[in-house]
Amino acid sequence: MSEAGTSITITAFYASLAAFLLVLLSIRVIRARRSQKVAIGDGEDLLLRRAMRVQANFTEYTPLALLLIGFAELQGAPAWNVHLLGAILIAARAVHAFGVGQEAENLRFRVVGMAATFFVLISGAIVNLGFAVHAWLL
Repeated sequence: MSEAGTSITITAFYASLAAFLLVLLSIRVIRARRSQKVAIGDGEDLLLRRAMRVQANFTEYTPLALLLIGFAELQGAPAWNVHLLGAILIAARAVHAFGVGQEAENLRFRVVGMAATFFVLISGAIVNLGFAVHAWLL
């Protein structure tokens, strides 16, 4: 087993789960494209547009959140903290994808998914800033 601060196996676990989720979201886009016979753009199809936005939103927020989680893990954040942020991120992205992906969107899923994603981003940023300031003051 690696020493604390030299490995990011916890983040790797959540990044792997995120990769599987991205593949599922991408398959939804591919299926919608085939169903509507649309190669480029959304063909003015609401479900295809929603599938594309879910996939795009996932790729807009997930990488930075995983970077922040990974940096926190590298700097020695407690394992429970890293797991908590990773688990919330995956759940948040899944909830958001479910909510936005529905033709009759239930806004609560979207709001909860984004709020939880923002929680991970803000918490990750605070944890990393704390480590950075602590290191600078020593």
